[in-house]
Amino acid sequence: MKRIDAHQHFWKYDAARDSWITKEMAILKRDFTPADLLPEMSANGIDGSIAVQTNQSEQETLFLLDIGKRNDWIAGVVGWVDLCAGNVEERLRYFSQFEKLRGVRHIVQSEADDRFLLGADFMRGIRCLAQFNLTYDILIFPKQLPAAIDFVARFPEQPFVLDHMAKPNIKSGHRSTENMEWARNIKFLAAHRNVSCKLSGLITEADWNGWRPEDFRPYLDTVFEAFGAHRLMFGSDWPVCLLAGTYHRVREVIQKYVGEFSVAEQEQIFGGNAQKFYGLKN
Repeated sequence: MKRIDAHQHFWKYDAARDSWITKEMAILKRDFTPADLLPEMSANGIDGSIAVQTNQSEQETLFLLDIGKRNDWIAGVVGWVDLCAGNVEERLRYFSQFEKLRGVRHIVQSEADDRFLLGADFMRGIRCLAQFNLTYDILIFPKQLPAAIDFVARFPEQPFVLDHMAKPNIKSGHRSTENMEWARNIKFLAAHRNVSCKLSGLITEADWNGWRPEDFRPYLDTVFEAFGAHRLMFGSDWPVCLLAGTYHRVREVIQKYVGEFSVAEQEQIFGGNAQKFYGLKN
């Protein structure tokens, strides 16, 4: 079975467009290409990846699809289409011609309205995904989890995946009020069987310079108890992970945690679940 990194990014750095990359994130202020990622994946025994959008434009989606076309090991693309647009069905039909487009994402974490997911126009767009066999990646902060729970309940047949475990504030400690509420809401979200979760983005929610692998155990315990090994998938969040470590260290955190799991469960987490969720070819 192929080992899949279910969440990574590419970009040609543009200071105006990529304003989310702050001064403290200067290491990310350059181009990141397949030629940069492939050696990291090869060194860590990863066979393929899912390239995920970072910019909300159709140009971004086409950029990733072009990269995917030229690199067989990129197994799929999660792009962006304006799900609130009146012509969303037309745009999804256009993009459905690209075999590697496996899903779409909107950067909901940046929306001022914590209940953005429940907007009438956005939900109309979500209803269009099924006819094109597309998944949806949920990118939110913990405060947006209540809306997400309501949201996924309204689309029981739509495959959803939660990115970065909804970004718990690991620096504040797992017993903080904020993280205890996060844990409760994760369990409510996972009760919906159409929702999976990516084991990604952890180290950048911790102390960038002082995190230890054991810092993540309470959060991993929560999602494994809630989702089970059959709905969780490894993602590096490369190159964003470089803010707080390396590709190898990110993989190692998850590998060590699942080290005593069965071989079958480890294969699910490191590829099988991503292949099934995104409908990837073997």
